Amino acid sequence: MRVTRAPAGLTQRGDRAGGTGGTGGIGESMPRPDGVLKVTGEFAYSSDLWHEDMLWGHTLRSPHAHARVDGIDISEALALPGVHAVLTHDDLPAATHYGLEIQDQPVLAKDVVRYEGEPVALVAADHPETARRAAARIRVAYTELPVVHDEAGATGPGAPVLHPGRTDHHAGHAGHPNIVHRQPVVRGDVAAAARDADVVVTGAYEVGMQDQAFLGPESGLAVPAEDGGVDLYIATQWLHVDQKQLAPVLGLPPDKVRLTLAGVGGAFGAREDLSMQAHACLLALRTGRPVKIVYNRYESFFGHVHRHPAKLAYEHGATRDGRLLYVKARIVLDGGAYASSSPAVVGNAASLGVGPYEVPNVHVEAVALYTNNPPCGAMRGFGAVQACFAYEAQMDKLAAALGMDPVELRQRNAMSEGSTLPTGQTVDSPAPVAELLRRVKARPLPPERQWETTRADGSLAADVRALPGGLSNTTHGEGVVRGVGYAVGIKNVGFSEGFDDYSTARVRLETLGGEAVATVHTAMAEVGQGGVTVHAQIARTELGVTQVGILPADTRVGSAGSTSASRQTYMTGGAVRNTCRAVRAEVLRRGAARFGWPDPDRLLLEGGKVVTADGEALAALADVLGDEAIDLELEFRHRPTQPFDPETGQGFGHVQYSFCAHRAVVEVDTELGLVKVVELAAAQDVGKAINPQAVVGQIHGGSVQGLGLAVMEEILVGPDGRVRNPSFTDYLIPTVLDTPAMPVDVLELADEHAPYGLRGIGEAPTLSSTPAVVAAIRQATGRALRRVPVRPEHIVRPDAGQE
Repeated sequence: MRVTRAPAGLTQRGDRAGGTGGTGGIGESMPRPDGVLKVTGEFAYSSDLWHEDMLWGHTLRSPHAHARVDGIDISEALALPGVHAVLTHDDLPAATHYGLEIQDQPVLAKDVVRYEGEPVALVAADHPETARRAAARIRVAYTELPVVHDEAGATGPGAPVLHPGRTDHHAGHAGHPNIVHRQPVVRGDVAAAARDADVVVTGAYEVGMQDQAFLGPESGLAVPAEDGGVDLYIATQWLHVDQKQLAPVLGLPPDKVRLTLAGVGGAFGAREDLSMQAHACLLALRTGRPVKIVYNRYESFFGHVHRHPAKLAYEHGATRDGRLLYVKARIVLDGGAYASSSPAVVGNAASLGVGPYEVPNVHVEAVALYTNNPPCGAMRGFGAVQACFAYEAQMDKLAAALGMDPVELRQRNAMSEGSTLPTGQTVDSPAPVAELLRRVKARPLPPERQWETTRADGSLAADVRALPGGLSNTTHGEGVVRGVGYAVGIKNVGFSEGFDDYSTARVRLETLGGEAVATVHTAMAEVGQGGVTVHAQIARTELGVTQVGILPADTRVGSAGSTSASRQTYMTGGAVRNTCRAVRAEVLRRGAARFGWPDPDRLLLEGGKVVTADGEALAALADVLGDEAIDLELEFRHRPTQPFDPETGQGFGHVQYSFCAHRAVVEVDTELGLVKVVELAAAQDVGKAINPQAVVGQIHGGSVQGLGLAVMEEILVGPDGRVRNPSFTDYLIPTVLDTPAMPVDVLELADEHAPYGLRGIGEAPTLSSTPAVVAAIRQATGRALRRVPVRPEHIVRPDAGQE
């Protein structure tokens, strides 16, 4: 890793913290408090929850993608010994539907099922196998209905309306009942620009359905309470939005639906929606016993949303010297059976659809459809991933048409601070797009033919472990060629389009054992991103203490928002910072009143002491506090955003942008269609690296997830809406053997609007890694490769739908 504070020609800005905070503050690579436990297998995940008298829950799911429910007979299931409850839609006590943005998803299907795997009934039993056997005894009479699988089926003549009577605010300008949401972005005059363009390139692209593939399946424990409420211990991404959706379904006030975060085994967006939360709570309230539900891997594939598959049509026009004149695009996202977060995904895809480039004339339209395919929603990159694959393929195609170096073309059109986006928003923080590209291109290439080894007699042999196909011994170097590809992307940070995005933190400072100790309490979901480490670092920095405790996340404190949108370090970190500063101000007020310090606002907290700007110690924090603790809770909000205009897409829609560039080096066996990614180098601006080692880990993780989309990861859904590969046997994800060397350049160019100048980092590397890998395969093979993931047949067969 190379960390760059401020490259030549670029400025660094940021606010000053209250003190250095001693060791363990911001800017240091602090170890994760849960790291050793996770590596050794001692960490308690939600699937490890246990209660001495608990029951086990199980969900009966539809085998059909679209069918009418004609009747449900639960008598055989109830008769099975050990069964304590069987619930159907008719047993729901209150609201029957939920949803993140649109309440269109039933807790349990009643009259119709809209996708394979939709929940139909629930069972609680004294053993998990008993619950599964009971569910198998439930008799459901179905009449299969026509399956809506694609755009033609969803919006063509005679298309069945999948959600009749829909009246939500998104439907008003969508144009068809099966369009979840539509967002155009219009700027300038594309028609006039097209007449002036010297070179025009078009392309049609496709992105498959990717799964978040977290390793910890959905699980949780619901415990009925004496006050008639319920306590839910759950692996989730947003405790308070779960509570908001659960309370109406359970017929309880929110204060009687209490959630505590259990150990989370990865998320990547799939835990934003409810999965088994309502089911466990309903069974617990019905039986009066704690109920635990744990999905197996097969059920997990049906129990959460996925990345939207997409079809994208692009047209780019430019001058002979490579200046972009216009971009036209249409982006169609398959939202599946229910809306989830599709409206926001559409907003991202449309507003970020031309990439990190200055384009004076733009016409982009993005839509999300209702179909009978599995529901799709949030996944790392959130609509920007699909667009980035297409617009970066277009930039390579345009560079080839112009006879120009693809990196030079990107740099020539790169946005920078002060650029105007297609939405009319001005980029008012560093946007080092050209610099990021320069860095990945300038990095030395890995040596060629690393798979060649020398025998004792001096002859050359192939080390099959380093060749495409790995240990399968499929090639010995015949037909293996190298390719290099580049890509860069733009991702928004935080919630957008006028959403009231805020986070809350409670901080307590007290004297324990003669030492000042801080305790931080937030509802932030720690899903592996390292937020608990960051919060402790901020508290040490702001309060000048060594000992910081982090309380479990729950709904006893105000909302921290979702662990998504690369927002938690910005938002909840900002809340921790501001609350710590309020606590510090109270410390100094008390000290000034007690000791008569002049100008207390000029004092700092460092090393457990109150010190002057010159470092003179005035008093120990413990002496200032005495027996009286300081306990404050504050909210933090970023500057407000605006909804995009529904017809033009104009508006201050996003609060911050994140940029990452990749260079991929691949080796391809052109005869067998096998790919080995040799190196995946990245350069990213992070504003401020609060924990530098964790920053690199996030960039590595996002890069590998993008690599997976490029060459292996796809949920295969047939025209009948059935999932063909709901297991890790058939849905492939990169392992350590597929992970290449991943050198990283980290730039720290502060955003003056953000706490400490930081920039959300977790998603941007997922954007550009995919098109960089595919660009490298294109260069190696000469294939057009318009679809991801790239399969072997796309490389070896010209007729495999790619040319």
